[in-house]
Amino acid sequence: MRWNITPNPEPEKVKQLSEALNIDTFVAKLLVQRGITTYDEAREFFRPTLTDLHDPFLMKDMDKAVHRIETAIANQENILVFGDYDVDGTTAVSLVSSYLKTIYPNIATYIPDRYDEGYGISYKGIDFADDNDFSLIIALDCGIKSVAHIAYAKEKNIDFIICDHHRPGETLPEAVAVLDPKRDDCDYPYDELCGCGIGFKLIQALGSHRDQTIDDFIPYLDLVATAIAADIVPMTGENRVLAYFGLQVINANPRPGIQALINQIKKNALDITDVVFIIAPRINAAGRIKHGNHAVELLTEFNLQQALQFASEIEQYNTSRKDLDQKITKEALLQIETNKEESRFTTVVFQEDWHKGVIGIVASRLIERYYRPTLVFTKSGAFYAASARSVIGFDVYNALEACSEYLEQFGGHMYAAGLTLKAENYEMFKAAFEKVVQETIAPEMLTPEITVDAEINFNEITPKLVRILKQLEPFGPQNRTPVFLTKTIFDSGFGKKIGADETHLKLYVKQNQSESFSAIGFNLGSKIDLIANKKSFQAVYCIEENEWNGNVSIQLRLKDLQ
Repeated sequence: MRWNITPNPEPEKVKQLSEALNIDTFVAKLLVQRGITTYDEAREFFRPTLTDLHDPFLMKDMDKAVHRIETAIANQENILVFGDYDVDGTTAVSLVSSYLKTIYPNIATYIPDRYDEGYGISYKGIDFADDNDFSLIIALDCGIKSVAHIAYAKEKNIDFIICDHHRPGETLPEAVAVLDPKRDDCDYPYDELCGCGIGFKLIQALGSHRDQTIDDFIPYLDLVATAIAADIVPMTGENRVLAYFGLQVINANPRPGIQALINQIKKNALDITDVVFIIAPRINAAGRIKHGNHAVELLTEFNLQQALQFASEIEQYNTSRKDLDQKITKEALLQIETNKEESRFTTVVFQEDWHKGVIGIVASRLIERYYRPTLVFTKSGAFYAASARSVIGFDVYNALEACSEYLEQFGGHMYAAGLTLKAENYEMFKAAFEKVVQETIAPEMLTPEITVDAEINFNEITPKLVRILKQLEPFGPQNRTPVFLTKTIFDSGFGKKIGADETHLKLYVKQNQSESFSAIGFNLGSKIDLIANKKSFQAVYCIEENEWNGNVSIQLRLKDLQ
């Protein structure tokens, strides 16, 4: 691990913000590091309001999208709400379809089959629309690069409205409206919305014609917050506002589908981390193991008893997903070690019987071990399909674009992408991808990095500091959980490895004679020798509250030890 200590911001900016907010300089420094330098910026950050959301009509083509939907309603056309099979796609379909059904009955949903149709808009989906007399398709979290598919639909007199957040290709599809803030010609003030977020802006725009206010759309924010958390988009701007209020809905008055998932995990108040690691994987499991329709059924069900039944089925899919994930990860690790590929700049593995639904998770697991841009391939029909994951700072989408001559299709983000290729192109692509990464990646990117916000002493860790840190939530990219460094600390003698395979570390740490803190270090069990016999060490960690048997205490979540 590289420990990257964040440079101290300009002292004058810290001083001015400290005085403006009447807070101590330590907290002011954390805020300035996050780009918050004025009273107004701090107000928006600490006290977000729904009025901070932008006018949806600032998005290019929003007026065209609303006009086409209103025309469809007036002419009693059938509207098909189409979306990807992951969390962002299924929440977006659930959000838009459930809203449209409150104003118009002729609405249906369609999630492509991950295995039969693959990612994004499919010819099979368009044929389904044609066979069932749908003349308008609203595509969510996909479609921005589906030029040929949209042309095919146009021949069948089916119009498309695309709501996507992925990077466009050189040519935009000929849809009635293309809502994507990443379009070069779109001046929308915030371009980091997820697919569900863009769906939310669409229903917000539709509601403005019906004298609805933003308050009418609060019940949909549990879906938006779930998508923001799952899709790992920046926790800034509109995303932070939507997540902030969405978490309130999740904890106070969630839709029955979300409530059914919460009932299974038996936790009182959920934070964004719980959504990422508990709610999202269960929604994702439907599309990974069975079909994304099961997630939409759950999220649009308004009878709690029925929702509980759906959630129980999805829990079984999630258990299957975990088993497959563990099995395939072991097989992939064995393949890498057998082929002695640890010295490469990339990790690229293939086995034709690997389950397509979990290869993205396996790619993330392999990065945890080898920390290289990673592709995990499996056979998908006549093609090889892969999920790509990247390391901090390296744009895997750009690397795939540089090798696109070998690909049938690809799409995604800087850190996660999907692709397909012909079997005969696999080895050539693998060599080209290795070459591109080797030539473009900075050497330090191949070592995991921990960014440290500040060095502090244990006597500065107080309940007041914990309360202030909680006000920085919800955390996510570009608003990370603060990480602190403390030097010259020691274990009180009770440190031990824990967990079924003793991979974790449990300590009680002290600095000088100050108060001791409970500390937990996941996957740090191998470092127990560093702390043995009360040897001095330094640690980087996050500060959190730990609740046990009704008692709340401060706990340090260790990131690394030296």
